[in-house]
Amino acid sequence: MIEVQNVTKRYGQTLAVDDVSFTVEKGEIVGFLGPNAAGKTTTMRIITSYMPATAGKVKVAGYDVFENAMEVKKRIGYLPENPPLYLDMKVEDYLAFTAAINGVDKSAIPREIDRVVELTTLGDMRYRLIRKLSKGFRQRVGLAQALIHDPEVLVLDEPTVGLDPKQIIEVRDLIKELGNDHTIILSTHILPEVSMTSERVVIINKGRIVAEDTPTNLMASLKSGETVQLQVEAPFDDVKATLETMDGVTSVSLDTETSVGENICAVRVDSEPGKDIRKDVAREVVNKNWGLLELKQISLTLEDIFLELTTEEEVQA
Repeated sequence: MIEVQNVTKRYGQTLAVDDVSFTVEKGEIVGFLGPNAAGKTTTMRIITSYMPATAGKVKVAGYDVFENAMEVKKRIGYLPENPPLYLDMKVEDYLAFTAAINGVDKSAIPREIDRVVELTTLGDMRYRLIRKLSKGFRQRVGLAQALIHDPEVLVLDEPTVGLDPKQIIEVRDLIKELGNDHTIILSTHILPEVSMTSERVVIINKGRIVAEDTPTNLMASLKSGETVQLQVEAPFDDVKATLETMDGVTSVSLDTETSVGENICAVRVDSEPGKDIRKDVAREVVNKNWGLLELKQISLTLEDIFLELTTEEEVQA
């Protein structure tokens, strides 16, 4: 549904996007993840025909975004990071206006307004001036205008900016619901946003794609071994000396980030890939008559993946 092929964008001597390629299949929700100034917004603007690329090709629903920009725009609902709202219009009037410029049949406009107002829970704000809305509700109006013509593709750039925690959850649920009937690319630098809404992740850093896969596969590919965290009523040096002799253990370290009580040590134990050492660790602790207060396996998070990939990229650069 979205094909990005070797796209590059320069602003004078500044290289904002560097030979970027990825695809988004029909009905897929893809998270486009990266730190600030990584090239996310520039890539989104190119996909939506908002600006041209310096080099490369982009197709949406089979249409070239440079040669058939109008056909592409008919099929895309775009929520930019800062929605283009007319502050002196009422919400309903603004949505009627955006419906008209997006080619919605005049007789269908009231029905479409009802639909998007319900989807974005704007009912109480429908007849208010946009300038009197909070930032969170303005963001919802921006999302409503992206949905007003029921497009095949949704391009959402930082869709939960300015929302309170309850609204963020509502928008996440809405995005997942919209994924049943739309193709969605979701740009964000907020890690939970991607892990809770997206089936696949594309990570960009300094204008280049550094990873592209499902969160699960990314975790598996980066994971160099297994890690167990435990809390033990015993001196750390004794615990370290005992656990380091175990088969499959590669390192034992004090977990200084975990707050524990007096005479208790928090320990991280790393082992070889595929080696589950939890039973062996528990047995050794019990045999030593130490108090075992906690034992759990630690998994890589999307944040771990993000930091590892972007840090490696910065070091290489």
